[in-house]
Amino acid sequence: MKNKVYNKILNPFLYFFKSESISGLILISFAIIGIIIANSSYTTTYNNILHTYITIGYKQFSLSLSVIHWINDGLMAVFFLVVGMEIKREVVFGELKSFKKTILPISAAIGGMIVPAIIYIIFNYREPTITGWGIPMATDIAFALGILSLAGKKAPKGIIVFLTALAIVDDLGAIIVIAIFYTNQISWGALVIGLAILIVLILANRLKVKFISLYIICGILLWICILKSGIHSTIAGVLLGMILPIGKTINEFKTSILHRLENILVPWSSFIIMPIFALANSGITIDINNFSTIILEPVSLGIIFGLFIGKQVGIFGVSYILLKLKIAKLPSQVTKRHLYGASVLGGIGFTMSLFVSSLSFADETVLSTAKMSIMIASILTAILGTIVFKLIKLKS
Repeated sequence: MKNKVYNKILNPFLYFFKSESISGLILISFAIIGIIIANSSYTTTYNNILHTYITIGYKQFSLSLSVIHWINDGLMAVFFLVVGMEIKREVVFGELKSFKKTILPISAAIGGMIVPAIIYIIFNYREPTITGWGIPMATDIAFALGILSLAGKKAPKGIIVFLTALAIVDDLGAIIVIAIFYTNQISWGALVIGLAILIVLILANRLKVKFISLYIICGILLWICILKSGIHSTIAGVLLGMILPIGKTINEFKTSILHRLENILVPWSSFIIMPIFALANSGITIDINNFSTIILEPVSLGIIFGLFIGKQVGIFGVSYILLKLKIAKLPSQVTKRHLYGASVLGGIGFTMSLFVSSLSFADETVLSTAKMSIMIASILTAILGTIVFKLIKLKS
């Protein structure tokens, strides 16, 4: 019993890895289903459902969004809430607490964001598609860990921790990029009200208010305000996750609102929200006749080379420099081959890349091309990453 509690609370990466690995494999399955539907006789029905408007509320107190927007703006806010809680948990109690432990994944994550963005900009310089530079910056936690799980015992705990920490920092970077660079015209009135709600949440945390319903209600109101303000609404999820009470000791953490809410939401996020997002956003029509032309578009080259080449160069390159300068050291039982394999898997951008692409392009043709490129890059990366870890297994 004690070991179970220890693994879940004191060593959350292993618990997180187990659930996210399964989630990643489900995610892949739903993405494939989305592609199959989009290229079948049901494609019209599929698109009609996604663009059907659903209204919640009454008259001026109502909110009307299409199904695809309810998924991308609403359900994904819950996903980002989970991300926010995971970041806070790891900073307070987990692997991101110690500077010595975090210098390698944090620096690698930064390198893995900068290099792909530069590669994309090079291919799309002076092109209207330059706005998509944030697409190849992201790493999909669930998908990457799902592939890593296939390595079995040849994926030591240290490399699991490295890749998870890297992906979490990567998500935080993507969140900052979305907030700053992918924000529409700001409605200051809604933003001020949202700020007031944020202050209420901070005060509730400071005063140790333990009514979980208060945080949920204020979180929903914060989400509406940020949605109306023009800033992407998923930022509300991250802010709420970072504000939730977590406690200062392990015993306090076990009974904290953050821990309770995380236990409730993680299964919903991993096994329902993420697959729905994949199903709704992976539905691209594949035109075999024009495939070679599409693949040579600047946006395609930027995304594919950014994710497949840029990610591994940025992550492994920065890591190698830090190790060579002895600023950082490899985790226990982790070799440079493990590190390279994890660097390759960092190029699986899938969920976050699809999300950023939907914010980058209004043109459906360009958006479809971007999504196809993300799929191709993620598949190539997953194959190469699997091969790298299989070769490590053969040499062991």
